[in-house]
Amino acid sequence: MTQNILIVTVESIGAVQQRTSEAFTQALTGDAVGEEAPYRLSFETTDQLAQVFTPRAIDLLQAIAQEEPASIREAARVVDRDIKQVSENLERLEGYDVVEFVAEGRAKRPIVPYDEIDIQLPLRETAERDAASV
Repeated sequence: MTQNILIVTVESIGAVQQRTSEAFTQALTGDAVGEEAPYRLSFETTDQLAQVFTPRAIDLLQAIAQEEPASIREAARVVDRDIKQVSENLERLEGYDVVEFVAEGRAKRPIVPYDEIDIQLPLRETAERDAASV
């Protein structure tokens, strides 16, 4: 069984455009590998990443993936947090396609469509890029 993995990176828009261009060229020339490309979410700065993937957001994602709550209210109960805070957190994560909602009657069931989230923080590249811009 293949795992559905979300790769989260911190990289410049230029790097994202370069990777996208290379993938597009590979697809057009038929050089694309047979397996599907992983889902990616890129942020320009670690601050932006930290605003989305807070410790509370990560706890919430793990709870939803493991407990599979039937509603936002149940998700809030599982993590022992206020429903309004959980709802706002989930809406933000949905905006980045990290969470999906399935309507079941009047309730919205949150779903994490990934088995794993792989957060990649390049240390040397970031330091070298920052030093070059000074």
